[in-house]
Amino acid sequence: MNAKGTVHKFGDNVDTDVIIPARYLNTSSHKELAAHCMEDIDSDFVSKVKDGDIMVAEKNFGCGSSREHAPIAIKASGISCVIASTFARIFYRNAINIGLPILECDEAATDIKDGDTVSVDFNTGVITNETTGKTYNAEPFPEFIQDIIKKGGLIKSIM
Repeated sequence: MNAKGTVHKFGDNVDTDVIIPARYLNTSSHKELAAHCMEDIDSDFVSKVKDGDIMVAEKNFGCGSSREHAPIAIKASGISCVIASTFARIFYRNAINIGLPILECDEAATDIKDGDTVSVDFNTGVITNETTGKTYNAEPFPEFIQDIIKKGGLIKSIM
């Protein structure tokens, strides 16, 4: 399983209220959630993001409430992977549950810049910044978690 795309870069402590503002939590439509993803931190995000793009952030990404709406909005917007220095624990688990690939790698999250092209090999955890040629090593998920992500989330993996 691999991903390749243009980076959309964010900083520390991007919370779930920034990822998908609470005023849009009255819908379960993935398309509607995606339409408002990141709008309070980057009002142009939804017009810039393309299918397969990669989100990179620094420490404590996804902190805040435990809503699954946040990783759903990110995935539905077209983001193929989120790389961060660290993730909030509940976001980490919710991302796996809904089938959004994520990787923790502080060096990559710090070095990679907005607009860089990055590729990810989920089997090995190797992240390559194709803009600079630099590679980084993240810990790959075990096979059973990769299987959950490949099948589109926890529920789909047990059906």
